[in-house]
Amino acid sequence: MDFSFLNRFICALPMALAVAGTSLMLPAAYARPATPEVSAAVVSQDVYPQHRVIFPGGVTGLPDIIYTCQLGFRPLTLDLYLPPNTFKDKGPRPFVVYVHGGGCLGGSSRTTGAFANWPEALASIAAKGYVVASISYRLSKEAPFPAAIYDVKDAVRWIRSKAETFNIDKSRGLIWGSSAGGHLAALAAASCDVKTLDRPVETNQAQPAAGESACLQGAVIWYGVSDFAPLSSMPEAEQFLDCRGYGCTEVRRAASPVTYVNAEVPPFLIIHGTEDQTVPVRQAKELYDVIKAQKGNAELLLIPGINHSFFGKTPKATHDASLQAWERTVAFIDQTIGDNKQR
Repeated sequence: MDFSFLNRFICALPMALAVAGTSLMLPAAYARPATPEVSAAVVSQDVYPQHRVIFPGGVTGLPDIIYTCQLGFRPLTLDLYLPPNTFKDKGPRPFVVYVHGGGCLGGSSRTTGAFANWPEALASIAAKGYVVASISYRLSKEAPFPAAIYDVKDAVRWIRSKAETFNIDKSRGLIWGSSAGGHLAALAAASCDVKTLDRPVETNQAQPAAGESACLQGAVIWYGVSDFAPLSSMPEAEQFLDCRGYGCTEVRRAASPVTYVNAEVPPFLIIHGTEDQTVPVRQAKELYDVIKAQKGNAELLLIPGINHSFFGKTPKATHDASLQAWERTVAFIDQTIGDNKQR
């Protein structure tokens, strides 16, 4: 049977009704738009209704929250994962900031390595009583260094500024990142109050968050760059630093986490595959050695035979390496900022 005529009729029906001026009944709320409310000043805050997602374990997800707006750039967002209501009686909750990878050229706050469902993974940490934020930041082709570290620190400050709203303990914050995000996480944790890596106050549109601290109480680094000096020929590094050739010594130094390590650095967990072909394993070893030389607290986990993003030569190797890193990370978070660590 030929249904072509019926298909054409169905597709054309909406247009025909519109042309005919049909009085098709609509709910009263949609029959005529309400008179829009007008404010006394320009409204720059996003007032679109907040979408809420419920994850297993009673975790609430609040996606696409704008945490900063810098003139000339897109608004930057984060996904927030809130712990179950059962934790409200246990006092303010520690927070974790996750920074995604992608060579500072791409990536997403909702994907990482071979993990099949990264939002659910982050939600499982929130289910343990943490407020978790997975953030976006400006990429290299949008704005080179130091734009991304400005953004990461803005996100940390924004979270602290929302302590009352989301029941957050400002004194217990940990940053965690993978690949390019691992570099940014290490840089944020090591530099703390370094003014040259803070957005100038007069250009910071993240008020009132600009008055909050960007210092962290712990850091987890998955296969991130710690020292740009030996990576002069890496295309991603050149793009990120917006600098090429032999005249880039100072900018490479300024962007390297090892530059800022001192005795006050928070505890670090550094995890890297020994066969990483993107970020050499010596980067992890150098960061560990520099922290230890400063009498800092650092742990180094090297996973034999594993490439970048915890990929192995077989699906099983990838699976096992990814879960090994995950389990050690969750244990480190508990030990570093968890309730048993509270002072």
